[in-house]
Amino acid sequence: MTDLSGRDGPRDECGVFGVFAPDAQHEVSKLTYYALYALQHRGQESAGIAAADLGGHLLTRRELGLVSQVFSEHDLRSLAGDLAVGHVRYSTTGSNAWENSQPVHRSDRVELALAHNGNLINAVELHSELREAGVSFRSTSDSEIMAALLASHPAERIEDAVAEALGRLQGAYSTVLMTEDRVVAFRDPAGLRPLVLGVLPAAGDAPERYCVASESCAFDIIGARHVRDVRPGELISLSADGIETRQVVSGAREAFCLFEYIYFARPDSRMNGDVLQAARGRMGEILAREAPAPGGELVVPVPDSGTPAARGFARASGLPQDDGLIKNRYVARTFIQPGQELRKHGLRMKFNPLPEIVGGKRIVVVDDSIVRGNTTRQIVQMLREAGALEVHMRISAPPIQHPCHYGVDMSTREEMVAHGRTVDEIAAELGADSLAYLSLEGVYEAVRGERGRHCDACFSGDYPLRNTDGAQHKEAFERELPLVRA
Repeated sequence: MTDLSGRDGPRDECGVFGVFAPDAQHEVSKLTYYALYALQHRGQESAGIAAADLGGHLLTRRELGLVSQVFSEHDLRSLAGDLAVGHVRYSTTGSNAWENSQPVHRSDRVELALAHNGNLINAVELHSELREAGVSFRSTSDSEIMAALLASHPAERIEDAVAEALGRLQGAYSTVLMTEDRVVAFRDPAGLRPLVLGVLPAAGDAPERYCVASESCAFDIIGARHVRDVRPGELISLSADGIETRQVVSGAREAFCLFEYIYFARPDSRMNGDVLQAARGRMGEILAREAPAPGGELVVPVPDSGTPAARGFARASGLPQDDGLIKNRYVARTFIQPGQELRKHGLRMKFNPLPEIVGGKRIVVVDDSIVRGNTTRQIVQMLREAGALEVHMRISAPPIQHPCHYGVDMSTREEMVAHGRTVDEIAAELGADSLAYLSLEGVYEAVRGERGRHCDACFSGDYPLRNTDGAQHKEAFERELPLVRA
């Protein structure tokens, strides 16, 4: 499979959803389908849904591909039930293979289906421990390790199994799981990845029914109301008894991912009480204040992720903004290999510059981030070929210089264009007339957050969790461990 998405930046991680709604007339699979459709930006490698009638067996459908490719109307009818969980995936531990798609379905002591967003940094250790206890595995995903740990746990209630496991799991995990009669959601004590609680509109005299998702945009599409974040270290159980909440771990150092504000989450999602479109606009305004572009005549966003910051930059600098790069929004991944001549023009499958807009102008190009720099270098070259007199790059995030071990694929340090280079050296490497990044302080000003409650390790190298430096590569199991398959 050839990736012609036109980005070399951080890869989205995963999106999760869970719903308990026996009064939804067996429409839980459709609610889950549309919620996953809204979360598609968080993972495009595979999608899956598990559903069940109360007290019945769990049925799971998962496959490689986008949500719209994986599920048919017939699939959703076969997944009718009273409760469901769903997942969209970009692999961060374990390769992109069907076996690693989710929800993970296990039938050990307890039957459950689990969907996970994040990355366990002690996955190899837990995998070895469980294998020694006679537990077998079908995949190389850390999510199956979590599912196996819980499905084989001796506790009578799944909530108690989760509460005990929170003391053993290290890393990032915003997780939803279902058994035959409940949906359980829980979040790691640092709250690294997002997880939010919503409520569906009540039908007649029926009680309110709840759902959980990675982002609030999943609630908007199904008509649910955003209630609040699931708190770091909190467990939430949804069942016929209603909603039960338990603060399992308290007082841990919070470390919510700063990059969710900058890039990962959809701009219409709400985080920290603010819609991200507004926060990203403020990033652009602060960037214009910190790093103006003297002589710049036109602000051009790299669509779509650079557009909110470009608007903010244009507002603050008093420069006009126009779409000098047009994005083909139907390009994702293709199985068709381009020929040698077409390969040279591969990025044009995603972006096409407009000479009529950029020709003869000194332009300020705004994007959200640069990792390896391959795409940015090609964009600069295309804009020059389209007639731009000068190309000044402005980035609404600090330089990315360190890998993420908490559920984001950001390449290795050596692959990062900012590794070991000054900003002027990076500009020369990219072929830009100038380059400037938003400061870390500027990001926190824009999101109105405190550094002590966030993770900014990809920028600063300051990892908030102990033992992070020894975290495994995403394909550690393929390289290091012989699989014991069930």
